[in-house]
Amino acid sequence: MPEVQQMSEVQRLRRTRHSSGFSRIPIQTMSVYFITGIDTDIGKTYATGLVARFLRQRGISVITQKIAQTGTTGAVADDILLHRRLMGIEPLPEDLDGTTCPYLFPFPASPHLAAELENAQIDPKIITNSTTRLLKTFDVVLLEGAGGINVPIRRDYLISDYVQEHRYPTIIVTSGRLGSINHTLLTLEAAANRNIPAMGLVFNHCPLPDPVIQGDSLAIFRHKIAGALVEMPEVNLENIPDVDFSPIFRGRI
Repeated sequence: MPEVQQMSEVQRLRRTRHSSGFSRIPIQTMSVYFITGIDTDIGKTYATGLVARFLRQRGISVITQKIAQTGTTGAVADDILLHRRLMGIEPLPEDLDGTTCPYLFPFPASPHLAAELENAQIDPKIITNSTTRLLKTFDVVLLEGAGGINVPIRRDYLISDYVQEHRYPTIIVTSGRLGSINHTLLTLEAAANRNIPAMGLVFNHCPLPDPVIQGDSLAIFRHKIAGALVEMPEVNLENIPDVDFSPIFRGRI
């Protein structure tokens, strides 16, 4: 009788966590995708949670991570909790032990300032170590930034420095609100100048912008960007939409 090989703990966890009722899409290598926005309060957290929901529904072992959370007093990052709700799951052990967001600060400001007010400084190596630990269990890590791509983590170090160093493929969240065209094109230019691979845009329809401005913004983005564009509807947490992000991930999953 042939010997039955025992499943490793990592294999067991991966099999458990991508049992979602959908056929599994194989991933050739473990991946990290960075999700940024053109500004604060643009919808990054909703986009990150919905992308995770999309991947999980396709049988992919995925977890979200946050670089730093400001304006919070909880033991678990507010954005991480929203990710889990959008994914349709409870908080994970990696959330409760701080792995998915190692830096929490009460003052609602840029991470560098929120840290300084607590007599602290963010160490990028701690963020990277958290990502490395997550990749031991999950195939995909979605790393959400804080504010826009050029927000400081420290006074001498920007989020764009971090993403550039790691060469993370990046998803940019935008909207049709007034000013978004300029902010979006500047974000794309900043990414290109640093050779950060931009996978595409997520166009957030909430809050509902002026329909004339919205239509014009979408037309310009479709004309200007080389990557994919996915429209994200207004999200009702009592009836969470399933958004098809496959144009952004085409050829990657």
